[in-house]
Amino acid sequence: MTALTRPAAAPAPRRRRGIRGGRPGFLTYGLLSAWFVGSAYPLWWSFVAGSSDTTVLTLSYPPLLPGGRFFENAAEVFATIDFWKALANSVIVSTAITVSVLFFSTLAGYAFAKLRFRGRNGLMLFVILTLAIPTQLGIIPLFILMKEFGWTGTLGAIIVPTLVTAFGVFFMRQYLVDVIPDELIEAARMDGASMIRTFWHVGVPAARPAMAILGLFTFMTAWTDYLWPLIVAGSNPTLQVALSQLQSAKYVNYTVVLAGAVLATIPLLLLFIVAGRQLVQGIMAGAVKG
Repeated sequence: MTALTRPAAAPAPRRRRGIRGGRPGFLTYGLLSAWFVGSAYPLWWSFVAGSSDTTVLTLSYPPLLPGGRFFENAAEVFATIDFWKALANSVIVSTAITVSVLFFSTLAGYAFAKLRFRGRNGLMLFVILTLAIPTQLGIIPLFILMKEFGWTGTLGAIIVPTLVTAFGVFFMRQYLVDVIPDELIEAARMDGASMIRTFWHVGVPAARPAMAILGLFTFMTAWTDYLWPLIVAGSNPTLQVALSQLQSAKYVNYTVVLAGAVLATIPLLLLFIVAGRQLVQGIMAGAVKG
């Protein structure tokens, strides 16, 4: 092949520049850094105060470095309340609620998104309308119901009312409505798969990113819940209720209270570190969906 007939080489693709097509710029990293510092500073200051004595609370400018009394304050937390029992109760309650919400919300969201049945839109509208009802309105009826069942003072009274949430159903329905093609479900049914098997082998794998996000938010909500466990837990308090006992004395040592708050936050931080990859994948899947 001569030089006259040799095809010309294709020009190299030009690399996109700028914020839209290229790497994020200084402004993006600056805003993210400021947001991170503003979000992490309250927790860091709680650790600084929880590792110091009470004089740190009277300073005009709080220190940035922790003191050396964190383990002493933590030991006082352990001596004042039954920390490990309350921690175990919180783990049991939060885990049970999270597993239940994930299962029922994914199942109901799949049904509302991909199954055709009479009254589907009306039922979904009813589920959405329940989000507008304040939770506080149901506390008295729920307490009366739990008392009639004889469940007051047990962990079941905390778990049962939140086995499924309207937000979880709505969230999973909105995610699954577009992420699973109808042709894939029809192909599974034509291959002889039952409805529940189709859900388990088609719906659940597609819903995993959204389930990771919903699971983290549900666990965090159940872990930090205070009002309902305070009313119904009795002698089986969760960790948040037990920590409130640190403020029941006439003289409150707030450095000990903050040390307990830091101890109660550590499991959530570990959970976010372990499940951080699934959380990022869920966010990215939702960003590129469609």
